[in-house]
Amino acid sequence: MSAVLPSQTAVPTEPPPVVIERDGPVVRVTLNRPSQFNALSEAVLGALQSGLEAIAVDPQARAVVLAGAGKAFCAGHDLREMRSHGSLEYYRDLFNRCSKLMMTIQRMPQPVIARVHGIATAAGCQLVAMCDLAVAAEDARFAVSGVNLGLFCSTPSVALSRNLGRKQAFEMLVTGEFIDAATARARGLVNRVVPPERLDAEVAALTSVIVAKPAAAIAAGKGLFYRQLEMGIDAAYQLAGQTMACNMVEPATEEGVTAFLEKRPPRW
Repeated sequence: MSAVLPSQTAVPTEPPPVVIERDGPVVRVTLNRPSQFNALSEAVLGALQSGLEAIAVDPQARAVVLAGAGKAFCAGHDLREMRSHGSLEYYRDLFNRCSKLMMTIQRMPQPVIARVHGIATAAGCQLVAMCDLAVAAEDARFAVSGVNLGLFCSTPSVALSRNLGRKQAFEMLVTGEFIDAATARARGLVNRVVPPERLDAEVAALTSVIVAKPAAAIAAGKGLFYRQLEMGIDAAYQLAGQTMACNMVEPATEEGVTAFLEKRPPRW
């Protein structure tokens, strides 16, 4: 084996801010700044935005798992990076980009599941709230703690108030205090809480149930679910009825109903 000359020595490269891995129909998206508790730097926001946009149009992707590398899920925005800019225009652009990312999660056809361990604070807690589903380790903790720094977590409040009761959400926002995983489940922020060693197995169990269902039904149902929440009840029922009618003529639905009537498993 020939020696490597000094001029040929490989230059260390920065690890990617977000890692995307496929496991059949399930896509795992991992925030990859473990030494910064996966804070949402500009690089992370950009990589997450482009990655999710690509997954959204991938017909082979049926479910998305959003996770964090290292000891935490996500500690929110990168405050050190934010302070290095400091102009009102920069902050407006940054929070607009973050809001666009949150809406991308809601608008993509695949269910997005937050896999939460360690801490999920500020915009990290917002990420959990914006995901369609969330599974947390028993030792996970949640907070919207910007108020402790004099910054009310206004953008996280949008997601939080749509998951928790108003008084519960407002209490978190004005106190900045942490809640544990059991409390997060009781208040509706997460779906399931398991011991840390069972976290991946529980997420896998949930995704396996989802991907066994017809993709068209899941996508139509997710879109309808969020649109009707923002409507009055009459308009919501009208939209829901139209969605169900269209769903009924889908080939997968016709097969599912036929299989039920014939007392056999559907062949999707």
